[in-house]
Amino acid sequence: MGPGGIATIIAACSLLVIAFAISYAVIRVGRLIDEAKVSLKTMTDETKPLLEEVTTTVSLVNGPLESLNRITRNAEEVTTRVSEVATSFLDKSGPAVKALGLLLSAAQVKKARKKRAE
Repeated sequence: MGPGGIATIIAACSLLVIAFAISYAVIRVGRLIDEAKVSLKTMTDETKPLLEEVTTTVSLVNGPLESLNRITRNAEEVTTRVSEVATSFLDKSGPAVKALGLLLSAAQVKKARKKRAE
């Protein structure tokens, strides 16, 4: 056996070692993919009920929030109407406001006299 034969044997052994290393790496990557697949399935199975519970909770919370929204809207409308009526009354009833002011000041004067008398 000459130097070429020995080189061929060394090259063949090297290729055999490389083939074993590659096959080991492929087997490890395959196991990793299998574990990732199992983990993903487990996570998906556990996440589905959680999402259903969240959906139910959001639906249950939205009902009272819609009612509160209607109540707030009605209160806003009442406030707007009262403000409009008050503004309209003050704009249109100048003499009535003056008379009301006179009555209030007369009541205050009466109160002040009553305090002095005591």
